[in-house]
Amino acid sequence: MIIPAAFDSIRPFEAEELPDAYSQLEQSPQFRSVVAYLYPQVPFEAIMQQMRGCKTCFDFQKTFCYPFLKQLMAKASKGLDMDATAIDLNSRYTFMSNHRDIVLDSALLDVLLIEAQVGTTTEIAIGDNLLAEPWIKDLVRINKSFIVERSLGIREMLAASKRLGEYMHFVVQQKHDNIWIAQREGRAKDSDDRTQPSILKMMAMGGEGTVIERLKQLHIVPLSISYEYDPCDFLKAREFQLRRDVDGWKKSKTDDVESMRTGILGYKGQVHYHCAPCIDDWLDTLPKDMPKGELFDTIAQHIDSQLHRHYRIYASNRVAAGAESTAEEREAFETYLQGQLAKIQLDTPDIPYLRERIITMYANPYRNHLAAL
Repeated sequence: MIIPAAFDSIRPFEAEELPDAYSQLEQSPQFRSVVAYLYPQVPFEAIMQQMRGCKTCFDFQKTFCYPFLKQLMAKASKGLDMDATAIDLNSRYTFMSNHRDIVLDSALLDVLLIEAQVGTTTEIAIGDNLLAEPWIKDLVRINKSFIVERSLGIREMLAASKRLGEYMHFVVQQKHDNIWIAQREGRAKDSDDRTQPSILKMMAMGGEGTVIERLKQLHIVPLSISYEYDPCDFLKAREFQLRRDVDGWKKSKTDDVESMRTGILGYKGQVHYHCAPCIDDWLDTLPKDMPKGELFDTIAQHIDSQLHRHYRIYASNRVAAGAESTAEEREAFETYLQGQLAKIQLDTPDIPYLRERIITMYANPYRNHLAAL
């Protein structure tokens, strides 16, 4: 298959490019230290030899990512499962999900697809703001990621969005692979999951025909990701107070790295993935003459409704929302809450405010679920 050169700077590596990518990684001292941390008993050369045995990105995911994530979830969760009964996993889709964890949202979907034996995983949309070092960019492209360019001027951003939309269509229509993309740029810090119409506009820049025809060509599946506990809840609460108290405060690259580390290693409780029906048939019910702005808003609202409807509600959500719960559930959530608040590092922590922020994070999915039903 001939891949247009326009996609070269954003797409995952192709099989013939992997040997050079592995060599680049091998020369990075930071990558060596990460490998030493993850595999303390294994010589670096042995890891590199195993890596060179991976002839495709999918091989790499099965050889390295899958066993690592299985081991991780055995320690950091009560279990991971998926309900995909509404779709045919042997078809190809654009999975559009709510966004809880920087790394794991897409990674755990890939685990579930490997276990479903569908013969592929997903190509993963990842923002360039997370690619702080060249070796990280190489590593994510080995892991079937394509780059969402965010740090651009207005004119360049328009061209980049068009290229991204065209690439997504190329993946589904020509490469016959799946895509994972978050419903919004950045995680919903308060867990009030809402699809940004601008993401849909970008997706409709690729393909041919009307907006509805273009979006149908991507076969969008709303994917609800439900974590019983969000390991980053205390970091998000800290961020809320910093934004409130410090004029012009912005996250640093160190903050992003800390969020990634905490999200990966922290305890999650039960994690559930739920695929809603593909929206293709629903798109056919929309009026053909609907104004574009209204059209994108309507589609975003439908995706939200599907995500909220299929969100799995845990005791943590019910307790936070003040819904029916047992004394034992309330006590367990209070103990958890106190533990998370104790982790927040601030000179003058506003405990009532921080507490309210974390409670809101767990209450919002329950409120949205009820509204969708």
